[in-house]
Amino acid sequence: MASLPRTAAPHTGCRATASATRPTPPRPRTPSQARRDLRAMTRLNEGASIMEAVQMAFALDADREQVIPMSYEEYLTAFDETTHAEWANGKAIVFMPPNTRHQDIIIFLATLLNLFVKMRRLGKVFVAPVEMKLSPEGSAREPDLLFVAHEHRARITPQRIAGPADLVVEIISPESAARDRSDKFDEYQQAGVREYWIVDPRPGLERVDLWALDEQGKYRPVPAERGVYRSTVLPGFWLDSGWLWAEELPNPLHALAQIAGPDALLGALS
Repeated sequence: MASLPRTAAPHTGCRATASATRPTPPRPRTPSQARRDLRAMTRLNEGASIMEAVQMAFALDADREQVIPMSYEEYLTAFDETTHAEWANGKAIVFMPPNTRHQDIIIFLATLLNLFVKMRRLGKVFVAPVEMKLSPEGSAREPDLLFVAHEHRARITPQRIAGPADLVVEIISPESAARDRSDKFDEYQQAGVREYWIVDPRPGLERVDLWALDEQGKYRPVPAERGVYRSTVLPGFWLDSGWLWAEELPNPLHALAQIAGPDALLGALS
């Protein structure tokens, strides 16, 4: 079955807010990254399709995402809905497949969040690749996980989330750290993403950062209590960061029973 192309985003108003201090400064593109971009663009000029150029670039440099300058309108028709790609600052970023640890954490968090949200009837959880168009003129991001509250369900369209999600989760991979901690931090804050989780599972660098918008529209860190983070967007939800670093992640049902209580869990399942 042929995949459907992406379609243009409807106009959505999002409030602009002041920028907070970035957790870490952005890093300039390296010469190897610039050469990779040039390789992809050279293949396009030689008549290859965008996906053919990306595939050839991945064959030469399989450990990095591919970056191709293009308009948002070109981006909508260049990639199908199965491709994990984003658009920002006049460029499409096509991501390499995640590693198994990255996937383990996404599956655990997605299952846990989805069960909790459904049990409390709070909204809807999505997993990448789902486009979140932050504003009509802004970036088109595909977070690893996102949550849209019931009161903002009008932002959910068949093609994308038209506007900011209420909660976004990004799992850091080796090439995404600067982007997740600086570029996306600023974009999500300005667009009004109410809560932003950054999970870094890289060996020796394991950490979780939770950021919540304050009354001035700036991200403030949500402190942990003995490694436990409590969400400001999902009432009653908390996350033990130690769960994420275990060699084998816990059963999401067992984790949910700890969060909501076994009686609440049994009642939701009955």
